[in-house]
Amino acid sequence: MEAIKYDDLPRLILKKPVRKYTLEEFLRKEESSKFKHNFINGQILKVPMARGPHNLISVNISHEIILETEKKSENVFVFNSDQMVYFPSLNEGAYADALAVCDTPRYWDDNKILLINPKLVVEVLSKSTQKYDRTGKYDKYKTLESFKEYVLIHQDEYYAEVRYQFKPGFWQEIIVKDFNAKLPLQSLGIEVDLKRIYKNIEF
Repeated sequence: MEAIKYDDLPRLILKKPVRKYTLEEFLRKEESSKFKHNFINGQILKVPMARGPHNLISVNISHEIILETEKKSENVFVFNSDQMVYFPSLNEGAYADALAVCDTPRYWDDNKILLINPKLVVEVLSKSTQKYDRTGKYDKYKTLESFKEYVLIHQDEYYAEVRYQFKPGFWQEIIVKDFNAKLPLQSLGIEVDLKRIYKNIEF
């Protein structure tokens, strides 16, 4: 399948009609595919290949979330970028770079493929997806009742944004760009060192 820039997504959806797939058709194709795809508006869109720094940051923050929540003896499940999130009200699915679920993970399907209750979502920004991550994808996550916090991490500079829902419909944004500062993750009740997130990253 042809790789598509996610910043072009609104324009592509408005183009002449293309083949639309059902969720079941998408899952069958995804199961046998060599690459990951998002399921958006009935279309199957290839997830762009990630650079090494992107992958390191994703692993680093996942690791730090696990370490910090274990200190609190919290029952938190941390998922990597292979876990798909499903948006039931939209009938769409997408992959995040990291996810955290409190209590028990819930799935839309019996095969436990489509997660529906992430509390915290992490996206590492790249040139091909950053506009979509900031707006369209963020809006999709907000359709999930469980979703409370969105973390956007730049991979080319020390810069992270946290959007936290402190009450229904109201979001607070915190920007952290001091290498020695801590990134607050209020939905989990923890803080993570920014320098640990960028461990082994060179600019």
